[in-house]
Amino acid sequence: MTQERGAPPDLQERTIRDFGQQWLAYPEMGGYFASADLLADVCGPLLGLEEVRGRRVAEIGSGQGRVVGMLLEAGAAHVVALEPSDAFTVMQRNLREQAERVTLLRLTGDRLPATAQLDLVFSIGVLHHIPSPGPVVRAALAALRPGGRFLVWVYGREGNRLLLSVLLPLRAITRRLPHAVLHALVRLLDLPVRGYIALCRVLPLPMRRYFRDVIGRFGTTERRLTIYDQLNPAYARYYTEREARSLLEEGGFADVRVHHRHGYSWTVVGTRPPARGTASGGETPA
Repeated sequence: MTQERGAPPDLQERTIRDFGQQWLAYPEMGGYFASADLLADVCGPLLGLEEVRGRRVAEIGSGQGRVVGMLLEAGAAHVVALEPSDAFTVMQRNLREQAERVTLLRLTGDRLPATAQLDLVFSIGVLHHIPSPGPVVRAALAALRPGGRFLVWVYGREGNRLLLSVLLPLRAITRRLPHAVLHALVRLLDLPVRGYIALCRVLPLPMRRYFRDVIGRFGTTERRLTIYDQLNPAYARYYTEREARSLLEEGGFADVRVHHRHGYSWTVVGTRPPARGTASGGETPA
């Protein structure tokens, strides 16, 4: 996956700065938004949370530490968390009580240590904000032991026609707004979002399951953060199923499986193949 044609060379740096600003403004983690139940929803049928218990895992693009907390709640033995932005300090604060079970690295995903010998690597809501995600995927492959798995969640293009028809024109403006202005706009947009959630509870509207069963379970702050998250980053890509699958296949992963989460996004899991010269039935995570 090469960088998107015409993308400015500093686009990734701008996106990192945007997320640093975002997590400094929304540092909280709590409720369903930060629960292992939501992690199970993201993983879908591709990875059960029982497969996380007792494992050494990593998360790429950890933000304020929300997914790291989910993984710890699910029973991970140790989590290596990578976050390159100013949100790193927020993550340190949020995870200070779990310090013995986490290693926090202020690094981009392509610098995940290859010597980590991990059972699982997660990248949830991150690769679609990286113009050239290939180096990150290859770093995940190198950090996994043979049989280890990489789980990715990315925005989908299929099933998102209505949302994108509204969101893309908005993003052309909002990604250039100062935080204070964008924050005020998010508070205004929260009103129709709340109305849409209410309608989804009684009518078969587009993306009904997502708005009813996911966004509808968030508190006010988390719901507004979700809106902000869609409008803020300098770069966002919406993957087709084929592109989502190719993301891992081109990075060297085998047995790549894809789940269309709530009909609007893609969860993808791939396995690091056995090292050359070893039996194909090598050790895999339980």
